[in-house]
Amino acid sequence: MTRKTADDFHPEALKEFDKYVHGDISRRDFLSSVAKYALLGLTAEGLLEALSPKFAQAQQILGNDPRLKAEYVEYPSPQGNGKIRGYLVQPAQFKGKLPTVLVIHENRGLNPHIEDIARRIALDNFIAFAPDALFPVGGYPNDEDKARELFKNLDQNKTKADFLTAAHILKKLPHSNGNVGTVGFCYGGGIVNFLATKIPDLGAAVAFYGSQPSAEDAAKIKAALLLHYAGADERINAGWPAYETALKAANVNYEAHVYPAVQHGFNNDTTPRYDAATAKLAWDRTISFFNVYLRDG
Repeated sequence: MTRKTADDFHPEALKEFDKYVHGDISRRDFLSSVAKYALLGLTAEGLLEALSPKFAQAQQILGNDPRLKAEYVEYPSPQGNGKIRGYLVQPAQFKGKLPTVLVIHENRGLNPHIEDIARRIALDNFIAFAPDALFPVGGYPNDEDKARELFKNLDQNKTKADFLTAAHILKKLPHSNGNVGTVGFCYGGGIVNFLATKIPDLGAAVAFYGSQPSAEDAAKIKAALLLHYAGADERINAGWPAYETALKAANVNYEAHVYPAVQHGFNNDTTPRYDAATAKLAWDRTISFFNVYLRDG
């Protein structure tokens, strides 16, 4: 079956889906609003199904890939929720010490797609750690709708403290070279921007379509930034001009790309909003960025 792309859906349906996945409208409201955009006999429910993630179809690296060592680990987080749990992945064989990358998920917790992202990073000779912000409320429930609902119950101050703790843990891992980078998507992109304002020795921060900090906080950033934005993402892009002004005023080392016409979520290859060419370009830039700023020497 031919894989659907964003071009197969009415632009207004994609906008309503973006509102839905970010909790701005309910499932019922989404179904009501998109019924008029359903094409070729597709119902509103069918449209939602078509737009929803297909994890198995998109998986690039198997969880038991022999080139990797992958495990779920737990660490104390006294300033946050008490304990964090996440997915730690590293190459099965390597020499010396490796740079580390904190992988931060969207607003659905540690789902199979983010685990796959962590494995991809590890195959490029990094240690990757992807915490699950939903761990305090039972962990990712293997249901995207339930995950979004659980996300609303999080204490975001404690959750942000958990991510700060995770970054410090990576710095001190036995096989870490002490250089920590972070990459995040959507909600996770916003957390990446937040971490950059809070961790003076963060080596590199890569945010995919993430919300921006205030100008006052942006002035505190010491990390090198790589920012990816989707051209059709009006909601997130509205905050970019002010953020860029603040970064320039503070002489922050940043690189930003706005990819024309693509949708929010263009890197997520589990949904039709995925754009293969743009995702590859952005991902190649991301790995190159980490290699420049996190490798020893």
